[in-house]
Amino acid sequence: MSWALPDRLRGFSNVVAQPPRWRGLRGSWWLSGLALELERRQIDVFHGTDFSVPYIPLIPSVMMVHDLSPWRRDPLRPAGSGRVRERAPYLMRIATRILTPTEAVRNELATTFGIPRRRITAIPLAAFEADDEPQAEPGPSDETAVPAPYLLYVGTREARKNIPLLVQSWRNARRTNPAVALVIVGPGGEGDQRMKPEDGLYVFGPLADADVGRLLSGAAAFVYPSLYEGFGLPVLEAMKAGVPVITSLDPAITEVAGGAALQVDVTSPEALSQAISCVVASSELQLRLRDQGRQRAAAFSWGRTARQTRDIYREAISRF
Repeated sequence: MSWALPDRLRGFSNVVAQPPRWRGLRGSWWLSGLALELERRQIDVFHGTDFSVPYIPLIPSVMMVHDLSPWRRDPLRPAGSGRVRERAPYLMRIATRILTPTEAVRNELATTFGIPRRRITAIPLAAFEADDEPQAEPGPSDETAVPAPYLLYVGTREARKNIPLLVQSWRNARRTNPAVALVIVGPGGEGDQRMKPEDGLYVFGPLADADVGRLLSGAAAFVYPSLYEGFGLPVLEAMKAGVPVITSLDPAITEVAGGAALQVDVTSPEALSQAISCVVASSELQLRLRDQGRQRAAAFSWGRTARQTRDIYREAISRF
């Protein structure tokens, strides 16, 4: 299908094409069917938003590489990434230009696959813009009511998000801060089997933006102990919401946080529990992290992201 662009973005053809559902036909579709579709619609440039571009380079193409988790070892490697591991290295060499969300991924990509850095551009993402940000109504809804103080995690629960260590660190911190609760929000994953119900632990599935906004507004701290990220958007969202952030030393997160978060070694439950205790106990530290986080988040803009991406489209067309 295709859709109409706003006037300010006109100048490029655009298309969303859906490959066949039957896996046996997908290879043929990417090899020939997509090329025919692009020709039929007279597309100017193809933007593959998830490791994919057409096999036959008949037009300029831009590939998005969010991170290199498909090539990492367990537990950093996501399930079902075998197809990406097989074909993406070949397609990276076909793509006219490659985008990454951080310089950290750009450097990792160039080093791992030997791709010249001049072909790769890092364009950061951004938090909610003012017009799009969900407005939280006063007070929690019945379904998400949690007594303060509480820590908050929002994201998937796949293995690399390090949820079991987060729960262990929270338990350790409760020895000196018995009132602090832990709230985990997001789709289930490998960590679920180790998360049995207990006092002070609140586990929700995916929630509406308004409910997440309510939980953010009341959190003592946002804790994101991920072992590997390509960007770490939840960290930026929390900082923009004015929530103190405790997170890992991952290079991409470090780049995004820009010194505005409390970063610790998240392979150590002791280090993370100590950071939690420090933030919960210190209103001065909370205030400093809130102010620094808001200032850091303000440096990111979806408008800037869109303009920089458009410039890459133009460059890909000129270089093809």
